[in-house]
Formats: sequence, C-alpha cells, structure tokens
Amino acid sequence: MANKYVTDEARKQIGAVSEPRTYEVERGAIRRFAEAIEDPNPLFNSERDARKTRFGAMIAPPTFCRSMGAPIPNIKLDMPTFRGLDGGSDWEYLAPIRAGDRITVQSKLVDLREAAGRLGPMVFAVVETTYTNQFGEVCVIQRSTSIRY
Repeated sequence: MANKYVTDEARKQIGAVSEPRTYEVERGAIRRFAEAIEDPNPLFNSERDARKTRFGAMIAPPTFCRSMGAPIPNIKLDMPTFRGLDGGSDWEYLAPIRAGDRITVQSKLVDLREAAGRLGPMVFAVVETTYTNQFGEVCVIQRSTSIRY
C-alpha cells in the first residue's frame, strides 16, 4: 500500500519538538495524588518516614507525571477528518521526582508511519516526552503512540 497521508513532506515533521512547560512539584500535590490513587506508601505520604529510606525524602509516585500536562507537537497531516485512539505508552523511570523539584516537560515526534486498517489507512504517531529536573537530570521518559484513522 502506498502511503496516502504519511508523505515525504509529513515525515519532515519527525524530530519536531513542543514548547517546554515547567512545573513546581509541591509536597502537598504529591500527597494528594497518592491519596487520589489510594497508595498509602510512606514514600509518597510521610516526609518523616520517607527520610529514613534510601531516597532521603518524599518522592512522587511513578504515575505522578500524568498530572503534569505534556505538550504535544502539532502534527500536520492532510487527513480530511480523523478519529483518534490511544495506542499506549511505555514509561522509563531514571531518577525520582522529589518535592521541591522543578520539572520541565517537553515532547518530540520520533516516528510517523502508516498502515492499512479495516476502515482504511491508519497513521501511527510516536511521541517521546521527557521529564527533566532543575539539575538537567532526565527523571522519566514516556513514549506514547497515537493512532489516527
């Protein structure tokens, strides 16, 4: 099948980066998030108990990154109309996020491909989002796939 929407012109968008967004991580936000997901782990709920661990302080639960809006690069495709699906995410955790951190979130389009689907062409866009702290350490990398058809 010849690509109908992922043309050479569309592929030039691979590598496009979103505007960065920076978030201040507050201890109360970590605690409220842990309560919302019903996770009683002292690492996320008790500064006193968390200080006794190898982390030395409260840290954010791994899924806390979901509470920080990830900017999405604007992907231009010549699709007259489309429906979208979440094709899933892979998460890589490299360093803990702590209360007091300033986390900068930025996304980049890393892949764009097309395949034949039952309802016609499907376009798969893979976006890599990095969560970097104020020291330049990448804490988390998220790779998300969206499907347009």
